[in-house]
Amino acid sequence: MIDNMIKRLSDVFQKSPTSNIGKLIGIVTNEMQRLDDTLQIMGEWRDIDQAEGTTLDRIGSNVVQPRGVATDEIYRVLIKSKIARNLSKGDINTIIQVIAVAVNAPYSEIEIREKYNDPVDPEPAALSLMRLPLDRVNASGISLDQFARIIQRTVAAGVRVDAVELSGTFAFGAIDDAPDPNSGFADVAQTTGGRLGAVIQPGDDTDLPI
Repeated sequence: MIDNMIKRLSDVFQKSPTSNIGKLIGIVTNEMQRLDDTLQIMGEWRDIDQAEGTTLDRIGSNVVQPRGVATDEIYRVLIKSKIARNLSKGDINTIIQVIAVAVNAPYSEIEIREKYNDPVDPEPAALSLMRLPLDRVNASGISLDQFARIIQRTVAAGVRVDAVELSGTFAFGAIDDAPDPNSGFADVAQTTGGRLGAVIQPGDDTDLPI
């Protein structure tokens, strides 16, 4: 920026950043650069994924989602899920969208089963199982119980979430199968091997304002 401004000077001035006029212009351009950097950050922080601190709090207040004790990472998940829940119709497709937005997962990795057609224990207003890779939830930073509560708050009133199954990558292979470093037992350093899944049910033991 300073070089461009110095080039615009008439030839009666010494066109060098070390000259007196160059140093004076440098003071102005430094402040202009700081202002430009601030404006760029302000533009970037309109994005939930990049906003931090009080700026993120203001985004949350726009959708009526308090922070509580959540970190920025977890608060982003709460804000995204709240936006999706505000637009939720309570149907299965919308629930899938909320989950996908909250943990940044493709729709194809999410499965929901209605319990009314369960041959063992049918229930007319319940979701019996939701499948989602456990890695997605872990990467979001939110706990499993808090994630389950987000799901419960997304479904229509009167509909119960019976269980949430988060799948892992661990699996036993046949005797003749070639070793798979991503699904079997881990090595000593635990740099390879599959990961276990989890089955959880929505609860109330959380201090986040979900």
